[in-house]
Amino acid sequence: MIGIVMATDLEAKPFLKGLSLHKAEKNPFPIFINNDFLLIISGIGKSNAAIATSYSILKYKTDYMFNIGAAGSTKMDIGIGEIFHIDRVIEYDRPRLKDKSQRLIKPDILKGFKTTSLSTQDRPIIDLSEREKVSKFANLVDMEGASVIQACRIFNVICYLFKIISDTPQHNNSIDIASNIKMVRDGMFNFFIEKIQNNLPRKR
Repeated sequence: MIGIVMATDLEAKPFLKGLSLHKAEKNPFPIFINNDFLLIISGIGKSNAAIATSYSILKYKTDYMFNIGAAGSTKMDIGIGEIFHIDRVIEYDRPRLKDKSQRLIKPDILKGFKTTSLSTQDRPIIDLSEREKVSKFANLVDMEGASVIQACRIFNVICYLFKIISDTPQHNNSIDIASNIKMVRDGMFNFFIEKIQNNLPRKR
């Protein structure tokens, strides 16, 4: 079974419909399944993402885990609707205690996709000055990716991250971001169906 972790039902809506998923659980997390896929809506933030990923792996024995969803860009030349495969992640809000350097986490990689870096932190990076600070370390920002990888590593499960851009340095309020997610979410689902599925390695 292929597991998909998404933060919100706003992002997940096209996947729920397009994959014909039915609701299997309401608590502790909304879980939707069919014969091939499990989609869990984790909620926003690192703790939620880590717990939801672990729960999915332990209960449903997933072969792969995907973290798919919206991310912000820290660069002006990355635009709304662009899709990236994440090849490296830092936790901007959790530097090493000894030397304050950034922790680097690497997800698994599928060949043939445009890759970039991601910063995960427990609060949204919306303000322009904050984006500029994070841009020194990563091109995209989210609030879940690093934790999904870490949970997968603990349980020795393959983990892939794909992000679609919902906001840029020009967007500085949550209303715009939510509106943009609605605008781009179908594109993320279509990309998953048309591009990602065909690139998956054989199940273990």
